[in-house]
Amino acid sequence: MNIPFLNTFRSEWLKKKGTAAAWLVVIGGFFIPFIILIGRVYYFDSLAARHTDPNAWVAVFTTCWKQMAILLLPFGVILATSLITQLEFRNNTWKQTHTAPQRLTHLFFAKLLVILIMLLQFFALFNLGVYLVVALPSLAFPSIPYPDAPFPFAMVMRWNATLFLASLPIVALQYLISLQVRNFLVPLGVGIGLFIASLVGMSWQYSYTIPYIYCSGRFLLAEKLAGTVDLNLWAAGYFALFTVAGYVLYIAKKEKG
Repeated sequence: MNIPFLNTFRSEWLKKKGTAAAWLVVIGGFFIPFIILIGRVYYFDSLAARHTDPNAWVAVFTTCWKQMAILLLPFGVILATSLITQLEFRNNTWKQTHTAPQRLTHLFFAKLLVILIMLLQFFALFNLGVYLVVALPSLAFPSIPYPDAPFPFAMVMRWNATLFLASLPIVALQYLISLQVRNFLVPLGVGIGLFIASLVGMSWQYSYTIPYIYCSGRFLLAEKLAGTVDLNLWAAGYFALFTVAGYVLYIAKKEKG
């Protein structure tokens, strides 16, 4: 089947194989679960009690997601988006890419889709890692029971959807900047600066207007904004705004590489 957009997407997907961003997805997905697993095994005497707790699954997912969302998820999204978007700049292949028989609109959205699918891959690996935090000790040590508590599938899916949406403004703005600037350090520096600003401004009355705050805000602003501000709407709005702005700037840019 010869569908132009799918052909462009396939080409962009192949480019990311073996890149630092691809490895970042794998390593980042398992990093926090691995650290939590080491800590739980280190305190082995309390492990059986953790596994028999009625909230065994909720506790481990809450711990892992909180550690991930506050720091590593935003930083990882900043880094991975910048790395993927800047592939042509680093390899000096923008001219070759733009002379290929493909529409600029297809190219813009194919690259963005690659980043979003990689983000979904990260979430899938992270959830697998969190599950293994509980499952591996039960398999390795006969004295550690597998939890009788039901797996909170609905809660896990809700958290994944919420934090995926919270990541989208970061993806869109990093994508916008990375397409406009040749120097990899510029989008990386801007992203890190905005992320630090979101942490510093957490106590500000209008902190929810900072586009990089929504991942950490799920845990640090939940009580403060309960019933007053819908962070999901703000995140979706920023994603739409930055995506449209990025597309317009990319199409209008005279020198694209």
